[in-house]
Parts: sequence; C-alpha cells; structure tokens
Amino acid sequence: MAFKFCPQCAQPLLERELDSVMRLACHDLACTYVHWDNPVPVVAAVVEHEGEIILARNRAWPVPFYALITGFLEKSDPSPEEAIEREVMEELGLQAQGAHFIGHYAFARQNQIIIAYHVPATGIITLGDELVDYKRIQPGKARYWPSSTGLALRDWLMRQGHQPQAIDLPKL
Repeated sequence: MAFKFCPQCAQPLLERELDSVMRLACHDLACTYVHWDNPVPVVAAVVEHEGEIILARNRAWPVPFYALITGFLEKSDPSPEEAIEREVMEELGLQAQGAHFIGHYAFARQNQIIIAYHVPATGIITLGDELVDYKRIQPGKARYWPSSTGLALRDWLMRQGHQPQAIDLPKL
C-alpha cells in the first residue's frame, strides 16, 4: 500500500529522487517528510523436532504450500533470536532449545528482510491460530523453494551435508 498524503502535514506525496532512489516525499518545502519504505524485519525458523524438519501451512495460503515458521520482529522482542523462539512457541507450541543464525534473505515481493535461524525444539506440536496443517520431513529428503525462506532452508541443509534440490513453484 503506497502512501498518498504526508502523515505530518497532509500534503500530497510526490515521487522524487533521493539518494539515487525514487521515493515518495512531501512537496511542501517547510516539511521534510520522506517515505523511506524500508523493508520490514521478519524472523524465520528451520524447526528441527525429533530429528525432522517441520514445515507448516498458514490458513491464508493455498494448498499445497508449506513453509518455515515465520513472524514479524516486534519492537518488544529483546532480540531476533528471542523473537523466533516466541514464534515457534506461538505457532507450534514447541519449546525452542536455542536459535542458531543461518542468514538473512531479501523477500522483495513483500518488502521484507528475513532473518533465519535453525531452531531445535521439544514438546508436542499444537498448531496456533494462524496454521492449519504441518508436515514432517527428514532432512535428507527435504527440497527447497528458490526464494527467501526456501533459500534459508537450502543453506541449512547444505551445512548439514545434504544436497537439496529445488522445487518448481507454480505461478500465482
């Protein structure tokens, strides 16, 4: 969703080049507002439970899409590691046994930066409100999707000595 009006002075926002990038900015010279449109930080987890990877399906996603556990990094989260541990508890009901950084990945379509972790977890899976299903995959049989969180899964699998193959995603 693009802003149309300045949130500071209510004047229309217009595109102009700032720092070599086209950005929305207030055209009123007395106002200095610029809509920087920075990416939103999102945490993601390759959840490992009882030796298998847990992929989940969000209720808003079409069948057959399954992916990593993800969630927004909240301003109240002490750290990204604690944020993903919170998300694993909220979405799967599992207790994280640590969060080990995998990498960061751009998800340009949603204007997000994904901060991905490997999260070994214990307990009994109990799906949170956002999820409708999950599946277990042996790491040696896992395949990855060639974007954002899928690349995190690929990178983790390769660090474990696996040679994962990419899956083809249907165009939506």
